[in-house]
Amino acid sequence: MKGKFDHEKQENIRKQGGDLLLRGSSLKWLVDSSKYKYSYNFTWLGRPIIQFPQDMVAMQEIIWLLKPDLIIETGIAHGGSLVFYASMLELVGGNGQVLGIDLDIRQDNRSAITKHPMAKRIMMLEGSSTDASIVQEAYSVAKNKTSVLIVLDSNHTHDHVLQELNAYSPLVKKDSYIVVFDTVIEDMPADSFQDRPWGKGNNPKTAVWEFMKTNNRFVIDKEVENKLLITVAPDGYLRCIED
Repeated sequence: MKGKFDHEKQENIRKQGGDLLLRGSSLKWLVDSSKYKYSYNFTWLGRPIIQFPQDMVAMQEIIWLLKPDLIIETGIAHGGSLVFYASMLELVGGNGQVLGIDLDIRQDNRSAITKHPMAKRIMMLEGSSTDASIVQEAYSVAKNKTSVLIVLDSNHTHDHVLQELNAYSPLVKKDSYIVVFDTVIEDMPADSFQDRPWGKGNNPKTAVWEFMKTNNRFVIDKEVENKLLITVAPDGYLRCIED
């Protein structure tokens, strides 16, 4: 049962989410800090995480609330987020596991992840997250799991993310989430990603919008975005509302 503190907090979140000047300032800060690769500044238990601390706090809240049996993340990089999710599951207790999927798992990263104290909760698959055989393996891991949390953070093109959403969303049941990172690409200046195949009009947020047109099992959880203000995942926290 929610008390006075919780009600006051939710009201503050609602108000700050409606403050367009504050939201604009938050986006300006994000754009200005991106020139210094701000998200590259942080590690989690020794591994580079390449995420905003604000989003990781939100992920911690979701994991503690859901206590998922399995977290599937597409995109591994240096493995910091795999370690983060594994450490949260360690704190939750139980037998929760993390499955990381990446097209190319560099040997030095694989070695560091497999030697990490949290490795006992981590599995990795090398291959495209949209390849049928990789999807099938992920489904095999997810078999008999009652609560699955999906995190999409690999190739950020519209088509790839939309394929991921369609492939992995059936694994998510009521009250769990699909979290789509880097939807903020749509809100960045048009020349921000000249050396990448994604950009304005072709990115995770446009994929989310397309996915939501035909899938009524999920809603965009705006409260998370309104709470964080500074996030790489606006419109990217998708909560499942029916099995």
